[in-house]
This record gives sequence, C-alpha cells and structure tokens, in this order.
Amino acid sequence: RKLFFDTHALVCLLEENGFTTQQSEVIVSALVKIMDTNLDMIYKDMVTKVQQEIALQQVMSHIGGVKKDMIILEKSEFSALRSENEKIKLELQQIKKQVMDEITKVRADNKLNLNLEKSRVKELVSSGYFILHAQQDRALTQTDRKIDTEVADLKTMLESHKLDNIKYLAGSVFTCLTVALGFYRLWI
Repeated sequence: RKLFFDTHALVCLLEENGFTTQQSEVIVSALVKIMDTNLDMIYKDMVTKVQQEIALQQVMSHIGGVKKDMIILEKSEFSALRSENEKIKLELQQIKKQVMDEITKVRADNKLNLNLEKSRVKELVSSGYFILHAQQDRALTQTDRKIDTEVADLKTMLESHKLDNIKYLAGSVFTCLTVALGFYRLWI
C-alpha cells in the first residue's frame, strides 16, 4: 500500500498561504492519518486475487456436483417414464385383444343366429308350410336390423376403445415431452 502524496509540498503550500510550519505539519499529519484510515477501510472490504480464485473454484465444484445430480435425476425420471409407457402399451394390447375377441364372438353369434333362421325357414319350406311372402320379408328385415344394430354397437365400442387408446398414448407422449423440456430448460 503506497500513498502517492507529497506531504512536504503541501506543508510548503500551506506556509505560503499564511499557516505556520507547525500548523502546516499538524494539518498534513491529520490528512495522512485520515487517508490511512480510509485506505484501511477500503482494503478491509477488498478481496485478493487468490481469495477470489479460491471462491471461484468452490463455486465451480458446487456447480459440477449439481450437474452430476441433475444427470442422475434425469436418468431415473426417464427410466420411470419408459417403464410407465411400457405398462400402458401392454394394457392397450390387452384391451385390443379383448375387443377383437368380443368382435369375433359377436360375429360368431350372428352367423349362428342367421344360420338358425335359414335352417328354420328351409324346414318350413321343405315340410310344406308356406309362409306368406310378407312374413318372410318381415323376418328377414328384423334379422337384418338385429345384425345392423349389433355391427353398429361393435363399431361404436371399437371407436370408443380407439379414442381411449389415443388419449393414453397422447398423454404419455406429452408427459415425456414436458419432462424432457423441463430438464432441457434446467440444463441450459
């Protein structure tokens, strides 16, 4: 710490302006003490370059630790999301299989009913009972309506399951994207 101040020149200047030598020296010594005190206070608040580098090293090590923790957390979150997606995929496959089994079952029932109706009509015709043409048309129309109703119900049920599957899939995708963007944003 150096004081760039010419005290003798100030004493001479004060003497030229009417102060005695003793007064000039007292004023200059008071000014030097004030400046020393001020410099002491300023230097007390300052940090050395070595202290600043140590603090920077500590901060960088803390940042490195946080980065490692974030990577570990990210990997665990993504693995949890993957396992959740796999569970949802398995559930969707099971639901699809159940729907297909139901459709096959209803088709078989309808074919059986249709074949029964055909055989009943053939029996009536072969045994000599003739039914009026209008009654046959009515019975066939009712059978067609039953078949159409069953097919429409199946289509509705299939569409409903398709929409549910799409909802679950979209929810999973958006959840993954949200988590990924969150980690991306935290990382940057």
